[in-house]
Amino acid sequence: MGLVCFGFSPILVRFATDVQPMTLAALRTVFAVLILLPFWYPKRKTLRELKAGGVNVRLMMLSGFFLGLHLTLFIASLHYTSVASATILVTMHPAMMIVAESILFKKRFRSVIWIGVLLACLGSVLLGYADQTQVNAFENSTLGNTFAFMAAVIFVFYFLIGGKIRKNAEWIDYVFHVYLHAAIICLVLTFVWVGGWPYLSLTAVLIGLALAVGPTIIGHGSLNYAVKFISPTLLATFVLSEVVIAAIAAYYLFDELPTLLAMIAMAIIMAGVILSWTRKKPATPVSSADL
Repeated sequence: MGLVCFGFSPILVRFATDVQPMTLAALRTVFAVLILLPFWYPKRKTLRELKAGGVNVRLMMLSGFFLGLHLTLFIASLHYTSVASATILVTMHPAMMIVAESILFKKRFRSVIWIGVLLACLGSVLLGYADQTQVNAFENSTLGNTFAFMAAVIFVFYFLIGGKIRKNAEWIDYVFHVYLHAAIICLVLTFVWVGGWPYLSLTAVLIGLALAVGPTIIGHGSLNYAVKFISPTLLATFVLSEVVIAAIAAYYLFDELPTLLAMIAMAIIMAGVILSWTRKKPATPVSSADL
């Protein structure tokens, strides 16, 4: 369900082309906090209680700032570079994630998982190459590409911290504080970007609300729930299949048929995701008859 909601994120944005992208980032995080507030408040824990339960509060707040920066930098990158280039760079996070988990947490991955992660990333690069219609239309593409790459790096830190914090934190406590601090930084950066209070149309409010319920609470929320039980690398690779869902939705809603190269790229992405999620077969017990 979270993955489906992720896939509809670019579709929702397509219905709000008259809204500043940075404003949408602020709206989706603020609405997410307001929606979660009545669910979090009756079960709320003080910072002291969270610390007593083994939760590193500072890291939890840092995770929220990282999420806000990730959303802001990726959206800002689209002002300076093409969607294709930004997508290629921001979807490098699974490759970064598996390296980070291996080095920082000494986690060992089977060869098939490494192959699956790299294959999925290769598919994302190929998909970006298939959509090169606007590459030459941006004069400051280097800055935009830098923003997109930084967004990918920050997502790695955000997700790795989430996996560590969720070992001791309840889901509602974690996501509320993370979205709260993400909303704070998105608001600050929006005011700086726009130069004051942004114009909010009815379309902006409705799309911001939809982004909060779908991609943020259900999408990111499901990942933040699952990261307690599943490796961040596997989840990050799984998220790459979002582009396939988005492409299917765009075909039915906007009659946008992907090119042959794009469809090949999406097939490669799905093959990589399937490989990375292949479970190791348990060893067959030896019976007394075999002995």
